[in-house]
Amino acid sequence: MKMTRFSAVSIVAAWALFPALASAFSRSDAEWRKELSPQAYDVLREHGTEMPGSSPLEAESRAGTYACAGCSLSLFSSKTKYHSGTGWPSFWAPLPHAIATSSDNELGYTRTEVHCSRCAGHLGHVFDDGPQPTGLRYCMNGVALTFKPAA
Repeated sequence: MKMTRFSAVSIVAAWALFPALASAFSRSDAEWRKELSPQAYDVLREHGTEMPGSSPLEAESRAGTYACAGCSLSLFSSKTKYHSGTGWPSFWAPLPHAIATSSDNELGYTRTEVHCSRCAGHLGHVFDDGPQPTGLRYCMNGVALTFKPAA
C-alpha cells in the first residue's frame, strides 16, 4: 500500500473551505474502490500518474468546466486550459476555492501536489513554467477529471 504524501492537516485545511460538504465526501477505501475505475483510484487515492498522452481530455477544446472525477467539484474552466505539450491536460489557473496543495518529495526534489479541495483526491502538480497571466502550469491527470460542456 502506498503512503500518502499529504498530511491530515492539509486535508483539514482543504475541507475547512467546504465544512458542510466534508462529511458527504469522506469515504472508506472500499467505497472509493467501488466508485472509481482502477486507474482513477490509483491516481485520485494513491497519488499515481497516468501515462502522458493517454487522456482524451488533453485534446478537448470545447467550452466548459473540468471537474473532479471523485466528487464532481468544478475545478478548472476551459478558458484557462492550454496545450502545454507535456501529454497531460494543463491549465494556468483553477477556479476559486477548488484546489488545495501540499509538498511532494517523491522524486528527490520538491514539487507542489494539487488536490481537490472537497474530497482531497490527487489531481496532479503545479509548476511555475506556465503562460501568463499567472505563469503557472497546473498539469493534471485526465483520469482525475471529468468534462462538463457548456450549455
